[in-house]
Amino acid sequence: MKLDIMEKENVIIPAEFADICPISDKDFHNEMSILVEKPMFQQVVKFIMPDKKFSDVSRLLLSLNSKQEFQQKIMAPLVAGILDKTSDGITFSGMENLDKDAPYLHITNHRDIVLDSAQLSYLLASQGHDTVEIAIGNNLLIYEWITKLVRLNKSFIVKRNLGRLQTLAAAVQLSRYIHFAIKEKNASVWLAQREGRCKDSNDRTQESLLKMLTYGNREVSMLDSLKELNIAPIALSYEYDPNDYLKATEFLLKSKDPNFKKSQNDDLVSMQTGIMGYKGKVHYSFVPCINDKLDTIPADLDKLLMVRRVCTIIDHEIHSNYKIFKTNYIAHDILFDNKDFADKYTPEEGEAFKEYLNGQLAKVQVPYNELDRNFMYKCMLEMYSNPLTNQLEALK
Repeated sequence: MKLDIMEKENVIIPAEFADICPISDKDFHNEMSILVEKPMFQQVVKFIMPDKKFSDVSRLLLSLNSKQEFQQKIMAPLVAGILDKTSDGITFSGMENLDKDAPYLHITNHRDIVLDSAQLSYLLASQGHDTVEIAIGNNLLIYEWITKLVRLNKSFIVKRNLGRLQTLAAAVQLSRYIHFAIKEKNASVWLAQREGRCKDSNDRTQESLLKMLTYGNREVSMLDSLKELNIAPIALSYEYDPNDYLKATEFLLKSKDPNFKKSQNDDLVSMQTGIMGYKGKVHYSFVPCINDKLDTIPADLDKLLMVRRVCTIIDHEIHSNYKIFKTNYIAHDILFDNKDFADKYTPEEGEAFKEYLNGQLAKVQVPYNELDRNFMYKCMLEMYSNPLTNQLEALK
């Protein structure tokens, strides 16, 4: 598959974005030369590419001079290799809805910490579209070298876990950068519809996210500010979620201790599991820009109601366009103890899915009793059934 990745970096980046924006191509080689010397980066490369000598990889990395080259020569083959080893293939629909020359804000549901955005860029590039700039929370950037790596790969930083005043300042900076990237750089952007992944797959757009997006241009109305971003949702669908048992474990721990918080190591385990675990089939459904739907919202509507209307529009587009797999039908029938979708799968496939869930629960590392096991089993059923439940509601 030929990957035609274009770069649009002939715009001067204002100093106000210096600490969050992707590293510029003029600084690319120097920053990469620092990165390849980091011992932990070397270890990760050896883990991901066990069949290659690091000296050869390093030589290739140091021959690159731009983010475009990095994505073409490193990231695209890497994503293709991961998909080849851990999935039954990736498909897409609706990309004809996108204009190759127009920038979009792609708001998506969020399943995998690393691969959601990486696979999106891979698909876009495979069809001659520009790749996306990627929003990534600094809570995942636990080492300086990780920050450098993601910024070399067209990522920009979302600052989290700040005080109230700092949070507001960071939100304004982030919003202004997203508006700048789309309006001035003509660059498309990827943004998850909420902070963090939706652990139960009951995907809903966070109201605070949309409010943040309007901070970037307060000289126009809230609706016009959102329309400037050309929001084009994408529905992501995974047949299997390698992290399902980790998410169920987190639900269990939070049920026992409402103040439970994952550690940085937990995030690393989730990233590694998501990348290397089996995903089955993966599908991306591209939805047209929603500006025409935003035009139906009354301009004098209360701002809170307006934000909720926009959230509803985005959610409807995502829910309507899920790819529903047999795992979703089976989980729904088991959860609701009926056979409403028995024509979508065979009895053997139903039993195989139950065996899969039991196998995933066997990986849980925390102590649990039978009640806990039943709780986690139900959590996993909800993860797989919620996309179908939401789609049935959206298509009424």
